Amino acid sequence: MFKNRIDAGQRLAQELAGKGTKYDLVLAIPRGGVVVGAQVAAGLNLPLDIIIPRKIGAPQNPEVAIGAVTQDGTVIYNQNLLTRLRLTPEDVAPLVEEVISEINRRMMTYRGTVKPPDLAGKKVILVDDGIATGFTVIAALKSLKNSHCSKITLAVPVAPPDTVERLQQEVDELVCLRSEEPFYAVGQFYQNFCQIADDEVISLLKGQRCCK
Repeated sequence: MFKNRIDAGQRLAQELAGKGTKYDLVLAIPRGGVVVGAQVAAGLNLPLDIIIPRKIGAPQNPEVAIGAVTQDGTVIYNQNLLTRLRLTPEDVAPLVEEVISEINRRMMTYRGTVKPPDLAGKKVILVDDGIATGFTVIAALKSLKNSHCSKITLAVPVAPPDTVERLQQEVDELVCLRSEEPFYAVGQFYQNFCQIADDEVISLLKGQRCCK
């Protein structure tokens, strides 16, 4: 059990420090992932930045994820679900544009006019406060691969075993502190899993000096 996201991030930093790898950058997924990522970045003396993957909801049921997209337009689809719903990527293109617009709004809120870092040739650590299905994380990983990182490490405090097994195939290195069943929700592994405000994300990013 983690006390909170700060505790989880500090433990992740210790685990990563023991790897002996010289990483270049921490990329965190807002909002909760930024709290964890800030501790990882501080512990490893690395810059902190963000990547924002978001799910694409089904037309008649937004809670059902038919895909996910990142700020650079990288999209993945749940092809089985699209087929069941008799949808094509062209059908949901307007939804994708809406999600990208929301991502851009959030990027402006969190980063202002600071340009995103050049990831080519960098050893990047992708951090979140936990993973359930891993669907949006896969979109983030695909985006990082398209950016030609030299090494991608996924670091999370907790994720279910089946998700860890699937994600290991997507990264060069995966660090997960707790992976066990039964798994109901990420929050069950935290004593304090409170909502994180945008202001806290902005403050943490400024404190770790976003990469330019």
